[in-house]
Amino acid sequence: MVVLKGIPSVLSPELLYTLAKMGHGDELVLADANFPTSSICACGPQEIRADGLDIPQLLEAILKLLPLDTYVPSPAAVMDLVDMDKQRHLPVPVWDIYTNYLSQAGSQAPLEMVERFTFYERAKKAFAVVATGEKALYGNLILKKGVIPAQLLQ
Repeated sequence: MVVLKGIPSVLSPELLYTLAKMGHGDELVLADANFPTSSICACGPQEIRADGLDIPQLLEAILKLLPLDTYVPSPAAVMDLVDMDKQRHLPVPVWDIYTNYLSQAGSQAPLEMVERFTFYERAKKAFAVVATGEKALYGNLILKKGVIPAQLLQ
């Protein structure tokens, strides 16, 4: 547990350090419980454990600290449904939650939909992957870090 003023307690010291080390354009994957986090991280990204936490509560906390990239069409991406789930019209209500938090953080861009295996390849190039306890199907989320304008830096 982090005991600092203004820092959400769900953000571990390891995750805080990772967020601080990331630069403009670096990506952070918030991985659901079914995501192959350790396999993906064997290709390079840092693995951070946040077992037992769901992605919406982490997202809300992260967005208090992490600026989103405004130089891309969408600073957030999710894994698109596979064809079978598209045919079944599988609902993914967690995406609405993500969109709401992203909107509160100032992003009006729609979520980018990334094909499953393309998502895995993109995750291999991420700065870090956070393994969560998120149970929602298709709960994986990629965030692209933006910049903080000079006038807001102290």
